[in-house]
Amino acid sequence: MNTYMSGGTLRYLLILTFLLTSPMAAYATELEKSTTEIKLATGDTSFAIGERITVVGKRSVDASKVLTSVDRMSGELVQSADVDYAWQLLGRLPGVTLTEFNQGTTSGKLSFRGFNGEGEINAVKLLINGIPSNSNDGNMPYIDMILPLEISTVEVVRGTTDPRYGLHNIAGNVSFETRSGGDYFDTKLTTGSFGKNDVQVVAGVETGAFRQNYAVGYREAEGYRDHSDFSRRSFAGKWAFDLSDNMTLAASARTYSVDAKEPGYLTRDVAYTTPRATNDYNQSDEGDRDINQFSVSLDTTLSTTSTLRILSWLNQFEDNRYVTYSANVAQQNRYTEEEHYGALASVSFEPAVSYLHRLFIETGASVEVQDNISKRFLTKEQVATSQTRDQKFDLTITGAYVQTMLEPTKWLRVTPAWRVDQVRGDFTDNLNDLTASANDYGTISQPKLSIAVFPITDLTLFANWGRTFQIGVGSGSYLIPPRQDDVAPSINEGWEVGTKYQPLDSVDLRLALWNQTATGELKRRLNDPAGDVDNIGATERHGVDLQASWALNDDINVWGSVAWQQAEIDKADPQTPELKGNDIDHIPQWIYNAGVDFSATEKLSLSALLRAQSKYELNTANSAGRYGDFILLNVSARYALNNSTDLAFEIKNLTDEYYEYVWWDGSQTLHSPNEGRSVNASISLHF
Repeated sequence: MNTYMSGGTLRYLLILTFLLTSPMAAYATELEKSTTEIKLATGDTSFAIGERITVVGKRSVDASKVLTSVDRMSGELVQSADVDYAWQLLGRLPGVTLTEFNQGTTSGKLSFRGFNGEGEINAVKLLINGIPSNSNDGNMPYIDMILPLEISTVEVVRGTTDPRYGLHNIAGNVSFETRSGGDYFDTKLTTGSFGKNDVQVVAGVETGAFRQNYAVGYREAEGYRDHSDFSRRSFAGKWAFDLSDNMTLAASARTYSVDAKEPGYLTRDVAYTTPRATNDYNQSDEGDRDINQFSVSLDTTLSTTSTLRILSWLNQFEDNRYVTYSANVAQQNRYTEEEHYGALASVSFEPAVSYLHRLFIETGASVEVQDNISKRFLTKEQVATSQTRDQKFDLTITGAYVQTMLEPTKWLRVTPAWRVDQVRGDFTDNLNDLTASANDYGTISQPKLSIAVFPITDLTLFANWGRTFQIGVGSGSYLIPPRQDDVAPSINEGWEVGTKYQPLDSVDLRLALWNQTATGELKRRLNDPAGDVDNIGATERHGVDLQASWALNDDINVWGSVAWQQAEIDKADPQTPELKGNDIDHIPQWIYNAGVDFSATEKLSLSALLRAQSKYELNTANSAGRYGDFILLNVSARYALNNSTDLAFEIKNLTDEYYEYVWWDGSQTLHSPNEGRSVNASISLHF
């Protein structure tokens, strides 16, 4: 096990301490403020960035009943942000790592709890308005469909104790909720460095029992690097009708398309001398992607103590990409077509029991069905020279859970839960005329238990334990010759202990210590024509999260977080015993976030956001060096011309810090430099 405390780490801590303790820093910093202060419910272990969010009165299971680390961003905060992709919003949240590929349609992703974002193990379940939205491999392309201006809340649940989801819910989940109901018409126009132009229009119409919400967006940019221009288009609609006082029928539709050039990866020398360059061999690299999502849901109150929710959905994903990774390999055409559909239902009860302070029970079931096509070709200037993959496979995951929240007294909450999942499917390799069935994973059992104690008002002590699972993705889910034995699911077992304390209405503190182990962890082979997986053995991840927020007065709010994490191979696969004790690649040990809000006048607010991380290993052999550390500082100002018009100005990467994504191709480091200093200006209209 390697633990690093470099000079760079000390530098991060000094800057973070300055932002958290210096009132003078508030003059140039902002955390989105709430127009109202709503006290969190007793026993809520969540941490909110932006407005305080109430969790009182929700009967169906929500994250406030999951006694683990939960983080939320308010709609007010998210809607004012300027990002190329919605996943970049999560960089504000504690302990979240952003992996920024910056390669056309493959822009990047988020990860947490000691998992990386390389795409080898995708450990985060994505929900969009409750709809499961991961692709087959666990990646999150559907997140790119969402416009910041339409978001009402972003919520991250970390750990192994949330029973609501099975597949991909290895380390937790992230949920995007968009606006529902209301009467509004908001427009935001943005222009900025590197040819960036963005238009977002959202509207809500509410008439009696009928509610409509719409979102339309267009974004284009020339890109920081040569040959990195893109254009994106999205549309979304939500409709809800109250059939009665106790029943609501709703539907949604969302469509998205993007065309993007790929600048490729640079060698170390080129990246450090001309970071905005591309390579001659990348000139025909590009991609286009089309995504659709549809849903129908029914919510009903069965009685004063019970509710029922049913949700069905259809996801469609098509991706066509041409990519060349280095000078000594051929261009590839990667084509993916997926259609996923399913349904979930949950029913909750909150009966009155004389000898209990409170009793809440929820049970639910889900089915997720996948029909997938994956093809790959070797190409030259987008002309195919040979085919290396032609696979068609389906996968069905069925699951059920039950969760009970018991409060024997006002100061004690015990929440046991149990989830089970089963997997089946069929695989066809058209190149080799081969068929196979899914591995016999059996019934995957996932018990969970959470305990919270409330010794005094505004103090919660919590502990939890639970299991989640991982299976192979792509062809790795199937028993394909010459393999003769079914691959068992990787069982993740995690625990967490922590405290949430609000000593004053203006101060929130949360501290958590966590650990997560896995048996037979499966690592996807990213550049394998067969699309198979490797077993890297048993792994262990552990860490500490510390978060704090402080409203100094009505005009100044400060928040910050420090996360330390370690991920290592605890027991290596017999074929690679030398990896025992090594760090898992692309996982920074230190992650920092901080921000401050200063309302200079009733119309003017100033802001800054600090995000930083330490270096990471490039491979599991820990032999390719350590890269990836940075300190980024964004500052912005917003001025309200009147009640319906706001002007905003932002400088990203104020210090023009060089930062990059780096990976190891087996013989050399390959680099993708990120944007240098940039300037954005926007006007927002509200009606």
